[in-house]
Amino acid sequence: MIVYKQISSNVFKTWFLISLFLALIVGLGWFFSYYYNDPGILVFAFGFSVFASFFSYWFSDKIVLGLAGAREIAKKSEFPELYRLVENLAIASGLPMPKLYVIDDPSPNAFATGRDKNHAVIAVNRGLLEILDKDEVEGVLAHEFSHIGNRDILLMTLVVVLVGAVNVLADWFMRSRWHGFGRSRRDDSRASSVLMLIGLVLVALSPIIAMLIKLAVSRKREFLADANAVLITRHPQGLADALKKLARSRTAPFYASSAISHLYIASPFKEDAQSELPGTPFLANLFSTHPSLKQRIVLLEKMAK
Repeated sequence: MIVYKQISSNVFKTWFLISLFLALIVGLGWFFSYYYNDPGILVFAFGFSVFASFFSYWFSDKIVLGLAGAREIAKKSEFPELYRLVENLAIASGLPMPKLYVIDDPSPNAFATGRDKNHAVIAVNRGLLEILDKDEVEGVLAHEFSHIGNRDILLMTLVVVLVGAVNVLADWFMRSRWHGFGRSRRDDSRASSVLMLIGLVLVALSPIIAMLIKLAVSRKREFLADANAVLITRHPQGLADALKKLARSRTAPFYASSAISHLYIASPFKEDAQSELPGTPFLANLFSTHPSLKQRIVLLEKMAK
């Protein structure tokens, strides 16, 4: 029952946050249109977002794998146990067999990417295979299969694109305003002046708001993937034990990139290392790409009871 409540709660919260994202872009586009008295700006804002989303849909996985330094397992015999676990989980989850990549990195981590379940990739750091036992690796892989099944791999790409779109729009407006480009609307009414002030504040804060929404969406998807992994393996303790080992690891990653850090099962920058301590500082959690490992472990161990 706890698993299904977790899934239902996080699906609702995630799409609520995505709606906020879209509302932010619409709000920025409308304000620019009003300020410059040009409806075409709103059309441009949407067109830019659609183009960026289309580009990322087709090429995001190649970019991500390149940034991570991942290489595809060409032969089943290279990592037979890992390959066998992935095959079994593909059958258990009812998903196609994803491409399997290994990253020559001593830090324990893993992520999934791709545009859909038929073009999915699971990448595993060598360090993960060295410190986890079979049940723990299975739990991690089930977590990544959950991201594939829930279409998180596409959703998180979309979120990154939306963050970029908001940043570009806000930056364009600030530059055009300070350099005197375009013709702004002139209206001396108090209501219009207040509206203009609100709009300027929104433009200034929108990149920060967009980043916070992105981080919140990422954290919600991690909770959901943990819950779905339990449904696949029926063994929540395996994933819980894996997260404990990841929390204790202090091995620095070779290929960490802030652009893709939210895709990993645990932050490669150890921003949630405080999860081993009693309580998690609010601001540290707010600005992290992942929920604290302590929170996730507690929920998984509740599921095991």
